[in-house]
This record gives sequence, structure tokens and C-alpha cells, in this order.
Amino acid sequence: MSCTARQIDHLRRQIPRFECVPGCHDCCGPVTASSEEMSRLPRKSAAEQDAALAELNCVHLGPQGCQVYDQRPLICRLFGTTASLPCPRGRGPEQPTDARVERQVHHLIATTRQVLV
Repeated sequence: MSCTARQIDHLRRQIPRFECVPGCHDCCGPVTASSEEMSRLPRKSAAEQDAALAELNCVHLGPQGCQVYDQRPLICRLFGTTASLPCPRGRGPEQPTDARVERQVHHLIATTRQVLV
């Protein structure tokens, strides 16, 4: 396991979970993810990527919501758990993500090669 993979797993464990509104995907859209995170997601065709981007959606968004929820990128995990990325429907965990963890996620994003999901 690479150093980046270990760091991603470590950060994932520190971001609290919460229940989304069923069927909501207000915070879903095209995002970037590290190559390591992308390696954990199913590959999509260029046509699927283009169609999702044309709708400003994530290619992994399906009729029932996120199709890769358990493996979603760190940026997706942060949505709704921090004051800087609030849930548009007012949901969130009892305890928000620690500011130190949020900074570490943003640092990882800034220092790794990112690709469009």
C-alpha cells in the first residue's frame, strides 16, 4: 500500500458520517480526485464522462444517488461535514470534521495529481 493510500484511509476514518436526505444529490457534481482514489473507482467510458460533465454531474451519480458511496473521494466525504462545505439541506454530523483534518484533506488535494471524476 502506498503512502498516499495510507493517508487517504487515515483521513477517511476521521471524517464523520451522517445520513443524507434519501435521493438527494445536491452536493454531487464534477470533482477532482487523486490517482489513488480514482484507482478505487470503476472505470467509465469517455462517452459516460462527457455526458455527466455536460449535465455538471459526477459520472458515478445514478438514479438512486452515488454509486460509489463507500469509495467516494475525500472531497465528497467532506461535503456537509465542515462549515466551508455545508450540506445545502442543513444535514451534517453531530460533530463536524476537525479543522486539522479538513486542512490535511485540502493539503493532500493540493499536493497530489488530481483528475476529473
